[in-house]
Amino acid sequence: MTTDITVYWDDRMLDHEPPKGAFKFPDTPIVAVPEVHPDRRERVENIRAMLDHAFGDRSETVSPESASRAALERVHDPEYLDWLIEFCADGGGRIDDTTTGLNEHTYDAARVSAGAAIAAAGHALDEVGRNDGSALPYALCRPSGHHAQPGYADGFCYLNNVALAAEAALASDGPADVSADRVAIVDWDVHHGNGTQEAFYDRDDVLFVSAHNDHGSWHPEYHSQEGSIDEFGEGDGRGYTLNVPLPPGTGNRGYEAFFERIVEPAIAGYDPDLILVSAGQDAGPSDMNGRNIVTREGFREMGARIQRLANETADGALALIQEGGYQPSHLSFATLGVFEGVLGQTVELDGYGTGDPFEFLDEPTELVDEWLDDAVDHHRKSPVFN
Repeated sequence: MTTDITVYWDDRMLDHEPPKGAFKFPDTPIVAVPEVHPDRRERVENIRAMLDHAFGDRSETVSPESASRAALERVHDPEYLDWLIEFCADGGGRIDDTTTGLNEHTYDAARVSAGAAIAAAGHALDEVGRNDGSALPYALCRPSGHHAQPGYADGFCYLNNVALAAEAALASDGPADVSADRVAIVDWDVHHGNGTQEAFYDRDDVLFVSAHNDHGSWHPEYHSQEGSIDEFGEGDGRGYTLNVPLPPGTGNRGYEAFFERIVEPAIAGYDPDLILVSAGQDAGPSDMNGRNIVTREGFREMGARIQRLANETADGALALIQEGGYQPSHLSFATLGVFEGVLGQTVELDGYGTGDPFEFLDEPTELVDEWLDDAVDHHRKSPVFN
């Protein structure tokens, strides 16, 4: 069997369960039947089904070890980790007035999720320079991580998987036989990866590039970052945070332009040893937590572009870290598109072909160009463009 994808996954990640309510919000008397929280287990169960159907004879699943306390403290404050453990031990619940909730299993599930991301990064580094058709490492993480800050849970995230993976890759005692000097993180989740930004904001050994809706800060304490182009890094990290807000309705062409005008030149200028993707496929046309219209074809193109970029700049060292995506059916189509692009293989689905049944809106192309012009003009100040 030729293995094209190594999936880092364990069923323990299904044990996390946020409280029900009115969508992601608390119960209200005007909603008679509370609904399952958007971070429902069906999201990842459907991705598992897609992988089994489309790549079942070319993939393997590896159960990761839970991330150690020492690994977690590379990113997270010890006091926060102690609070998280205690909150779960007390049964969990909603965190203050946020949309983020936990149960008694969340901390353990999050440690497994973080361990999956760390293992995927180590796998990518260990495969550098090999010419044996090595498998793509993919961390199917639940809960997601890119909103989790060093001292706060936020946005359905508790431990920052991609930040922990980057720190492990940079560490001399990390999961790979070699360590990285520079890591690039590309975050195409429709929401700003504020926690990842916060973890590396004053450093130049991690380049963070994020395309996202212009949602701004959604909580003064738990999500104070805005994701604007003006959040550009500070100190040694100035110019190594590249935020690219996109207008509602951005679709395939807009994300292709984001890659052409920002991602590709920035990463070429940075020359990383490893590329990590915060792969949230919630920029799709039917996702209730996003406002964009990227289809399976668009995700296929992003997958192909990130693979080419990894080959050109990082000796092929690439790992995908699952983030959001909240329409459980479309998440399978979108994530399939990513793998099709990375692997250069298009899958014909019975009754669907190679298309996307959720495609139904046109893209506001002129507005996307205007916003990208602003981002490009601002980010030319970054060292990676010089």
